[in-house]
Amino acid sequence: MNDLVPPEATLRIDSGDAPVDAGAEQDAEAQAAEPVLNEQQAQLLMQTLHEEQNLLMGALTGFFAAMVGAGIWATVTVVTEYQIGWMAVGIGFFVGFAVRFAGKGIAPVFGAVSAVMALVGCAVGNLMTFTYFIAMSEGLTFMDVVTQLDFAIASDILSSTFEVMDVLFYGLAAYFGYKYAFRQVTQQDLDKALGKGF
Repeated sequence: MNDLVPPEATLRIDSGDAPVDAGAEQDAEAQAAEPVLNEQQAQLLMQTLHEEQNLLMGALTGFFAAMVGAGIWATVTVVTEYQIGWMAVGIGFFVGFAVRFAGKGIAPVFGAVSAVMALVGCAVGNLMTFTYFIAMSEGLTFMDVVTQLDFAIASDILSSTFEVMDVLFYGLAAYFGYKYAFRQVTQQDLDKALGKGF
């Protein structure tokens, strides 16, 4: 369980060894808002969270969210005839929350998968956009061009249309995809886990 990283500021472990400081009453209100767990309870909670993780479901849902985001990005760009780079950030958020919801992950791999899916969504959104404009310029339908795409052609389109600012937006998409992919431990999760053995 070394790869399990509890989300920040979601729980506090009470070792039971620290003496009570009479002058620490000022921190009592702040600490009251945090769940206080002994080591055994913390281990049970982490075990329960680990068992509820589902990487496959998180990845599939993240991929679906990335494709939906790509479609929205392409549609907005085609309609406005203006590429809004900040939509990449939206894809990162969307994918991250999708992976969090379906995967319930706390392991770092969930963040990595989410970041990759966000990048895929950005690339597909760009590819769909330029495929549409190529089709229009050649007097073809969108599907005519799509059916002729292969990896080499897609790579050529993406590389020839790549701009320096894309690095920033793709990076932000990956960052937010990673950041929001992790499950946040709630009081309900805590009660459920501790109710199994305590």
